[in-house]
Amino acid sequence: QVQLVESGGGLVQAGGSLRLSCAASGRTFSSYAMGWFRQAPGKEREFVAAISWNGGTTYYVDSVEGRFTISRDNAKNTVYLQMNSLKPEDTAVYYCAMDRTAWPHRGRVNYGSWGQGTQVTVSS
Repeated sequence: QVQLVESGGGLVQAGGSLRLSCAASGRTFSSYAMGWFRQAPGKEREFVAAISWNGGTTYYVDSVEGRFTISRDNAKNTVYLQMNSLKPEDTAVYYCAMDRTAWPHRGRVNYGSWGQGTQVTVSS
């Protein structure tokens, strides 16, 4: 059973930056792709970014392309989401998730393990 623990959320002004971290345990982290999703109040959980097992392939939702960067450190069993130029519409609970395979996907159904989430609030 894998455990995923997110950290790094908080309150930031528009235009600011945050870096989210997700520490994994209980499974061979380096064998699986990882993803970040977010859920705003009253909305469905949406895909944000994903990264392959070796970091060589990344995907982003259009709304964060060029502002967010997903990366991973397999030696530390950790995946990161660097968020720059934050906007109020980025406000949400952010979740990390472990893919069922080594290759990243945008669909929630491809992810079998989820963290508890971390709140990101961007003020205008």
